Amino acid sequence: MDVSRETLIERYFPDIDRVHAYAHFLETAGIERGLLGPREAERIWDRHIFNCLPVITLLKEGSIIFDIGSGAGLPGIVIALARPDLHVTLIEPLERRVEFLKEAVIGLDIEVVRGQAQDVRTTAHYVTARAVAPLEKLKKISWHLLKTGGSLMAIKGKSAEEEMKNLPKALLHEVDLEGVERGRIVEIRKGA
Repeated sequence: MDVSRETLIERYFPDIDRVHAYAHFLETAGIERGLLGPREAERIWDRHIFNCLPVITLLKEGSIIFDIGSGAGLPGIVIALARPDLHVTLIEPLERRVEFLKEAVIGLDIEVVRGQAQDVRTTAHYVTARAVAPLEKLKKISWHLLKTGGSLMAIKGKSAEEEMKNLPKALLHEVDLEGVERGRIVEIRKGA
């Protein structure tokens, strides 16, 4: 059954106006500043915003989230908009992207940190990443950011299983939300 965009927005985002404002900002400033390609405008919702939703079902209430290589705020801003109970920090090394993120989060309780993941010295319950690096590299650059018992949550595409081969403790979550393309999130948990 097809679910309308507005139904999905109402279902997953408590503040409908904020998510619409963010989508508009992606379609305009995001494309103008080269954070998204010019052909992405008509795919902002399905390919970018809704694509980030499956991960929210795996995050425990009240958790601290570090979104590394945040770029245009995906998935970090979407996570924060869908789950206001979470404490989200966006970590991005490139100045022009940091400026974009700072504008995008005005009025939201989201911290933006300019820097490489390797340079951050605090920890979180979860580290999220989408289209940042292959899993092994992602683990290497983010492992120190995780509290014991925390998890790296990497949003991956169809190549998820292939990337997991050298990481025996990695878990693949295939999350089906009505009206949203199946989400593939690879979780690597930091043991006690």
